[in-house]
Amino acid sequence: MSTIEDNKIIARRWLELISEHKIEEICSMTAPTWTMHGGAPEMPPGPEGVRKLFNAIGPIDQKWTIEDVIAEGNKVVVRATNTCVQESFFGIPGHGQQQTFTAMFIHSIADGKITETWRNADDLGRLFQLGARISPGTSE
Repeated sequence: MSTIEDNKIIARRWLELISEHKIEEICSMTAPTWTMHGGAPEMPPGPEGVRKLFNAIGPIDQKWTIEDVIAEGNKVVVRATNTCVQESFFGIPGHGQQQTFTAMFIHSIADGKITETWRNADDLGRLFQLGARISPGTSE
């Protein structure tokens, strides 16, 4: 059985591995039933979902900086800042422009594996950094 400190180490390592682009190592930390809320739509469970997520992200150079890690029971909350350059984000070309955004992840961890992840990130802020604009819709 994992302790709260063990779970915090697992949650930190998960983000470190993302920065290092070590997808298969992330998969090894992921339970076969893992699900992510707030990620790409229609992701399969488990490691295959992790692979699909990173395939959907496409080429990216990113660095996660962990700001806070808070844990209770089998849940770990990580607040982090991401600095990245990505080819495109939600169809908006990146043009090599660096983006910086914040995100929070809540991981449920059992037996040393991440079983579920909830993601909440400033995706709208990223789009604005790339030049996207909001325009009012029509009332037709």
